[in-house]
Amino acid sequence: MLSDSNARLAAARGLTSPRGRREAGRFLAEGAQSVREALGRPGTVLEVFATASAAQRYADVLAHAEPGSVALISDRAAASLSETVHPQGLIAVCSSLDVSLADALGRTPRLVVILVEANDPGNAGAILRTADAAGADAVLFSADSVDPYNGKAVRAAAGSLFHLDVVTGLDPAAAIAECRAAGLLTLATTGAASLDLDELTDQGTLRGRTAWIFGNEARGLPAELLQAAERSVRVPVHGRAESLNLAAAAAVCLYASARANRLQPLS
Repeated sequence: MLSDSNARLAAARGLTSPRGRREAGRFLAEGAQSVREALGRPGTVLEVFATASAAQRYADVLAHAEPGSVALISDRAAASLSETVHPQGLIAVCSSLDVSLADALGRTPRLVVILVEANDPGNAGAILRTADAAGADAVLFSADSVDPYNGKAVRAAAGSLFHLDVVTGLDPAAAIAECRAAGLLTLATTGAASLDLDELTDQGTLRGRTAWIFGNEARGLPAELLQAAERSVRVPVHGRAESLNLAAAAAVCLYASARANRLQPLS
């Protein structure tokens, strides 16, 4: 068992801060689901820390780790790596997953998400999870959005972070322009749009390759980005609620695209 003062543990603890993650090009994935999916992406997991009880409980997960990459640690050390009240005792040190926008678009994605100034890590993780479930290919984060490798975001993504192309640090206007140049229809979401999602669906517009653009949880998208997108769209609200939160609105839009493509895809 590693000592609580071990240098490897100290380096891993540094990954609980944004600066530490940025400088190391690494992040932590905690819990059985996240670690399992991380191990399923070749070259991602650098090492795994587990308490004795977690190693026994999640032996099926650890069976997929590289020989010699798993180290036993104390419950105290596991707590120091965790950002949860009740740590699961299983943590993987992972290489950052960032790809360039050019590489992501070069794979001819069918469904893309652009997040602009998305500040809540729980929302970011939930959108990553929903994007994966809806069959999206990439999630793009503006430079002023939350770090997708934040512990809460990684947990909320429930392993989906490891299934998608992730692009970070983007200028959103440039990202929208590049998506348009790559043949993606760019759709900006705003409650003030005259066109609603139902109309867009009925028109058959969502059968094509699409990039959905979502803004800040409180302020939405700035005017210049609404203008940069090809169309602005609102999610219709049929009841008395003022609006949907960001993650819910993203889920509705992404599944509308997924359904349109499943029923009658364009070549």
